[in-house]
Amino acid sequence: MTTLLLNKPYGVLSQFTPEEGSRWRCLSDFVDTPQVYAAGRLDADSEGLLILTSNGRLQQRLTDPRFGHWRSYWAQVEGTPNTTQLQQLCDGVMVQGRQTLPAKARWLQGQDQPQLAERTPPIRYRAAIPTSWLLLSLTEGRNRQVRRMTAAVGLPTLRLVRCCIDLMDNGPPLDLTGLQPGSCRVVTAAEQERLNRLISSSSSAGAQRGGHRRGGHRRG
Repeated sequence: MTTLLLNKPYGVLSQFTPEEGSRWRCLSDFVDTPQVYAAGRLDADSEGLLILTSNGRLQQRLTDPRFGHWRSYWAQVEGTPNTTQLQQLCDGVMVQGRQTLPAKARWLQGQDQPQLAERTPPIRYRAAIPTSWLLLSLTEGRNRQVRRMTAAVGLPTLRLVRCCIDLMDNGPPLDLTGLQPGSCRVVTAAEQERLNRLISSSSSAGAQRGGHRRGGHRRG
């Protein structure tokens, strides 16, 4: 089994085949390892941690909503959050007619703010409106969910970076440490052992569905 961690840049699809007529690049521009595909997705205009694997059972285990892996994001938003807005994000908000699951939300200030290079292209800037960084953690992954959640409480997202994925095994989350945008690395032996344990702990029914692939994700 091959498993990679990629820091996906802005403007890149979470798949290895380009879409006809699309202005976005794809993963094959950054990863040349054969027979791997994305375990989950990031929108083209989002950045950050993406797990690539050759094992279908691992892909299923990491994306099956029954297991509720916490995924954390740095969201640069327009405006200054208040206590009410942060609590609304934690409690859940209405997104496309459905309440989101409870989340974790924290305003990052001072040295807690992520130290990231400027994005290309740069975010929208308005001189009269400040921007703030939030740390948001979710266990679900609905379409453009973070952006829809922050917009629902009056804090439009300008930049979104997935910073870590918790394997929910009492070990440290997988994160972006040492990964510049566009770079990837093979997981360490210790990380691979943890991923192997996730597979072995899956139910037999889940394991049987592990070969499911989403169109365009696999590289072969």
